[in-house]
Amino acid sequence: MERRLLQIVICVAVLVPLLGGGIGAFGPTVTQAGAIAADSHHRYLSGLLLAIGFAFLSTVPRIERHTARFRLLAALVMTGGLVRRLGVLIQGQVNGEIVFALVMELGVTPALMLWQGGVAARSRSRT
Repeated sequence: MERRLLQIVICVAVLVPLLGGGIGAFGPTVTQAGAIAADSHHRYLSGLLLAIGFAFLSTVPRIERHTARFRLLAALVMTGGLVRRLGVLIQGQVNGEIVFALVMELGVTPALMLWQGGVAARSRSRT
């Protein structure tokens, strides 16, 4: 039951990078006209976010066996969150979108990583 609940929660949480990455990668230009490099960089990073979402999704079917992959993906997300947090400290500005991202990156992701590790450990002890 716990394994199934974790799988469901991950499927819901993974909507954030999939939707955010997809909109950023394939959506309209969000930079000022003439800022080709900035738009290109934004789309590239959105593509990485999209890939991270799909990679997390790939762990769901056998979640108890993908601890190393899950931890690597979580470390990538948490590193991005720490850098985002640094940006907030430097800029001194924050909005709802940034707060949501930080909660996902520095709160939800580490919690899911710990939960996945527990599910994996309990699965190993039963075999």
